[in-house]
Amino acid sequence: MSRRVVRRALTGYALLLPSLIGVGCFLLLPIAVVAWLSVHSWNLLGPVRFTGWDNWRAVLSDRQFGHALVVTLALTALVVPIQTVLGFVVAALLARRRGGTALQVLYALPWMCAPVAVGVVWQWVFAPTGGALNAVLGRRIEWLSEPALALPSVAAVSIWSNVGYVALFFVAGIRAIPADLLDAGALDGAGGWQRIRFLVLPLLRPTMFFVLVTGVLAAFQTFDTVYALTKGAPDHRTDVVAMRIFSEAFDAARPGRAAVMAIVVCAVMMLITVLQHRYFRDRTGYEY
Repeated sequence: MSRRVVRRALTGYALLLPSLIGVGCFLLLPIAVVAWLSVHSWNLLGPVRFTGWDNWRAVLSDRQFGHALVVTLALTALVVPIQTVLGFVVAALLARRRGGTALQVLYALPWMCAPVAVGVVWQWVFAPTGGALNAVLGRRIEWLSEPALALPSVAAVSIWSNVGYVALFFVAGIRAIPADLLDAGALDGAGGWQRIRFLVLPLLRPTMFFVLVTGVLAAFQTFDTVYALTKGAPDHRTDVVAMRIFSEAFDAARPGRAAVMAIVVCAVMMLITVLQHRYFRDRTGYEY
């Protein structure tokens, strides 16, 4: 091997080194620590003790964790479809309109706000006494303390926060569709809804895939908004897995069990992502 080839190879590895360090420190190392913690017992202060599969058995038989997983799936089922549909509607209204860029920024503002601040504001909106929503409706409704309303209320706040963010991707996707294609559809007699159904939506499948995958991942990691609004109340109706992991790690001082929960949640998210990928892969000829 000549010196020139060796020098080029070393230069390539040197350029890759910062990225490899980042991946090692912020991805591989945390994964290794979580896997190591999952088979150890530690109370955050005392010595670490190897316990084998005890943490796994405790978590997999924990009804509260199973309940939190069901609540998270329900929250995801509420938030992701609605925010995707609303995001597409907003994007369709803004994509080819003058002044749309300013409106896009306006719609995206809730997503840029700190989730805790959003939760505090919506606590006032949902307040049973003196709350803005009850004042408009003219009746007292316990939005956050009524078991049947607590989870939909939290979902509504998440949807409100994310619609603008989702719309940004749909706007980019719609603007990438050639106007000539839509004009040709109109010349062929296709109405507005027919152009959306047979032209726009099929061409937006890669964008739809991205929005749905990131939406599911974000819904599974919901923590700040729930913590600020309900802290899992009432009667654990809004106790999502992120809160359960936090409580297990810091309130109960059992990071080993929290690590097992994190691994289980990661596996569920990977399964959902694989199913989404297979669904869209079979229905689009575009690379995404």
